[in-house]
Amino acid sequence: MRVEVQSPDFDRTRWYTTEEVAAFLKVDPSSLRRWRTASPPQGPPFVVISGRVTRYRGADVIEYLMRRRVDPAVA
Repeated sequence: MRVEVQSPDFDRTRWYTTEEVAAFLKVDPSSLRRWRTASPPQGPPFVVISGRVTRYRGADVIEYLMRRRVDPAVA
């Protein structure tokens, strides 16, 4: 069964900055930067537009959270 996550503050169709995603996930932006540069890369999928511009699609961030979700009733 697929669970759909809805957040009034996070649009699945929008592209977000590192700072916006970090605020949504309640982590420091440096964590997202570190995850991106890890080998292999970690964290939600991202698009590098230029050396200083990276974007995250809302749907990818939500899917990343759902893949990491642990359900104690199933575990």
